[in-house]
Amino acid sequence: MNTTPASLPGGTWTLGDMTVARFGYGAMQLAGPGVMGPPADHDGALAVLREAAALGINHIDTAGAYGPRVTNRLIREALHPRPGTLRIVTKVGAVRDEQGGWPPARRPDDLRRAVHENLEDLGLDVLDVVNLRLGDAQGPRPESLAEPFETLVELQRQGLIRHLGVSNVLPEQVAEAQSIAPIVCVQNMYNLAHRQDDELIDDLAAEGVAYVPFFPLGGFTPLQSTALSAVASRLEASPMAVALSWLLRRSPNILLIPGTSSVAHLRENVAGAGLPLSERDLAELDGIGR
Repeated sequence: MNTTPASLPGGTWTLGDMTVARFGYGAMQLAGPGVMGPPADHDGALAVLREAAALGINHIDTAGAYGPRVTNRLIREALHPRPGTLRIVTKVGAVRDEQGGWPPARRPDDLRRAVHENLEDLGLDVLDVVNLRLGDAQGPRPESLAEPFETLVELQRQGLIRHLGVSNVLPEQVAEAQSIAPIVCVQNMYNLAHRQDDELIDDLAAEGVAYVPFFPLGGFTPLQSTALSAVASRLEASPMAVALSWLLRRSPNILLIPGTSSVAHLRENVAGAGLPLSERDLAELDGIGR
């Protein structure tokens, strides 16, 4: 049964001029092992995307580097023609090498090529949001983003990009981007145990800018927390449910993009994000990353 974005856990947020559900979907896991190649179950991947839309999820996060060029084509196949309320957020600034690495690709020609490939693979005339990914697989790195970000601003002026964001960045890089052009979101690693962006989240909330955490349960190194396990056990819920619910409670500008390649797991994530947390639960969880 189709539901609406507003009925999902957390309600909605405004990305620029676009209203999206705070509970979104990250498409990275739809690619093959190691985010390389096609999915083992092509029809299953399409089913996950269609179920996400049916659940009211209208914020899908993707990147041309996933596959590479696999998840974008799956999104187009599953959801074309795109529903009018669906918003697709993509990333540029990194590619994949044959060893499965994520080398940077932030020269102007790299970024122009990436934007046009995203448009082609998604079957779109304009991209809703493009995040500039900085740093590397180990995290953000201090560096100027002026040249690559100005390239994306140029493409925005040409009408190929609606809104801009930044990913894998330090607070000073957020400020540098905002000195060049408005941004609607910041996408960084953040979860119960990795709270380095607490101040940034609060500052962005005051400015009406979304914060989109990736790796809500630690990513490739799952969180090992006795406090998280204790709260989950007491609530008879999974650690993922607790972590997602905590993120929605952390700040109203946080948008979730948990990924999965399973329809059943997608439904579990949606239900889990709506898990009620008491003041006692929140106090215990808030102490994990302190």
